[in-house]
Amino acid sequence: MAKAAVVEAFEDIRAALAVLLAAVEGCAAESFSASDPLAGLADGCLDVLAGAREVEASVAGLKARAAVAYADAAGVVAGPGVPVVAQEMAVAAEIGCVLALGPRAASSFLATSHALTMSLPLTLAALQAGTVSWQHAVVMADETAGLDAAETAALEAHFLDSEAPDPARGCPVGELPAHRFRAKARTWRERHQAGSIEKRHAKGVSDRRVEYRPDRDGMAWLSAYLPADRAVAGLNRLTAIARSQQGPDEPRTMTQLRADNFADAILGSGRTDASGTAVGAVDEADLPPSPVRAQVLVTVPVFSLLGLGEEPAVLDGYGPIPPSMARRLVAEGAGSFYRVLVDPRDGAPLEIGRTSYRVGTAMRNWLRLRDGKCPFPGCSNPSLDTEADHILAWAGGGTTGISNLGQPCPKHHRLRHTTGWKPTPASKTEPPGWTSPAGRHYTSEHQDWEPATWPHPLKREQHHAARPPGSHPDFAYFGLSPGEESLARIIHAPA
Repeated sequence: MAKAAVVEAFEDIRAALAVLLAAVEGCAAESFSASDPLAGLADGCLDVLAGAREVEASVAGLKARAAVAYADAAGVVAGPGVPVVAQEMAVAAEIGCVLALGPRAASSFLATSHALTMSLPLTLAALQAGTVSWQHAVVMADETAGLDAAETAALEAHFLDSEAPDPARGCPVGELPAHRFRAKARTWRERHQAGSIEKRHAKGVSDRRVEYRPDRDGMAWLSAYLPADRAVAGLNRLTAIARSQQGPDEPRTMTQLRADNFADAILGSGRTDASGTAVGAVDEADLPPSPVRAQVLVTVPVFSLLGLGEEPAVLDGYGPIPPSMARRLVAEGAGSFYRVLVDPRDGAPLEIGRTSYRVGTAMRNWLRLRDGKCPFPGCSNPSLDTEADHILAWAGGGTTGISNLGQPCPKHHRLRHTTGWKPTPASKTEPPGWTSPAGRHYTSEHQDWEPATWPHPLKREQHHAARPPGSHPDFAYFGLSPGEESLARIIHAPA
C-alpha cells in the first residue's frame, strides 16, 4: 500500500511540474497578468524560480532522510555477520547507482545525510522547509566536522536560530550563495576555537606546493598552495596591475590581464600579447620595477596583536588567519599591509555633510571595515578592489557620509549606473541592500563583528569604595591596567 502511495505522490509532483512548465512557456489557461502579459510573465517566472528553489531544498531533505533510513534498514537486513566497512561500501554503492553518482560522490552524500539527521536538526529542518539549499547543508556539515556536540549546536544556532544569544546579522543564510556562507561559517568557527587554527596552519605551511593539471583545448591549470597572506597579496597585486593597464586601447579583460601578468611574473623572460601568446625575449634584469604594490587589509584583535590572546585575525579577501601570521604582517608588512585596530573609545569622521564630494582616507577605511567586501549579494570582491559610491547622488542632495556611501566593485558599480539595479539605504554599521529592476529587495551580507575576548589578567580590577554600613557595594576603577596602557600606546601612536 505504501509503495503505491509513493508512486501516486510522484505522479502528482510530475503533474504539478507540467502545470508550472506550461505557465513558464506562456501556455497556461490563464496568464500571469491580463493587463500586461509580458511583464506578468517576467514576474511570474521569478516566482517559479523562487518556488523551485524551495522545492529543490525540500526534496534534498527528503533524499537525505531516505538515504539514512535505507542505510539503517539495509544494515539490519544484512545482519551482524557483514563487516562494517563492507556494509558501508555496499550501501554507498546502492545509493550511487540509484542517484547516478560516482563512489566518492555517493559516500560524500551519505556522510552529509548522516550528519544532518544525527547532529544538525536545525539545518535539516531548514532544508525541509526550503529556507536553505543542499549546498548550504553541505557547508554546515563540513564546518561542524570535528566539533563536539556543544560546539556544533552553537555554530548551527548562530546561523539558524533567531533566538540564539548572538544570531548572525544581515542577509539570512539561505539567501547567501553557499560559498559566502562557507566563508562566514569558517570565520565563526575559527573565532570560537581558539588555538586550533595555529596547528592546522603549521601543517598547511608544510604542505605548500605548486600543482599542474592539463586541460582541454591546449590549455592547462597552474596553481600554488600558499600561506593566505602571500596568496592574497599576490592576487591583489595582479588585480592592481591589471586595473592600471585597462584603457580604451587595451582589448583584454581583467581576467585575461591577470592571467597574462601572472605568466609574465613566473616566466620572467617574456611578455604576452592580447591573445595570451608569449612574445619577445626580455632579460629580467632589464625589466623596470613595477610601481604597483600589493595591498592587504588586516583586521587584528588588539589582544592578539599584543600576544596576550589567540583570537584569529581577518585577512581581507580571505577570512580568518592565525594570530601569529597577523603579528608578523603588522611587524614586517611595511606599506603593503594595512593594520586595522578598532578602538571602542575612539570615533572616526563618519559624516562630513555637504562640505566635500571626495571620500577621505579615514572614511574609505571605515567603509572597508563596515562592509568587508563588495556589498552586492553573492559578490566576493574584496574591499581593496571596490569603489566608493554615493547612494543618494551628490547632485541630488546626498551627503558624503558613511550612511550614504556604498563600496561596490567596478562590475557592480557599472551595474548600478547602467541598469535598474539600485542600492537601498545604508547606515553607519550596515551596508546597503539592493533592489532589482523587478522590484525585489535583497539584503546584503553583514560582517559578524564580535567584541574582543579580554584575557583574564587584563580585566580591570574591581575595588570596593568606602560606603556606609548596610549600603549596597559600589565599584570604583583606578586608571588603566598595564595591558590597556600598552594598547593605548599602540592605537594612539604617532603616524
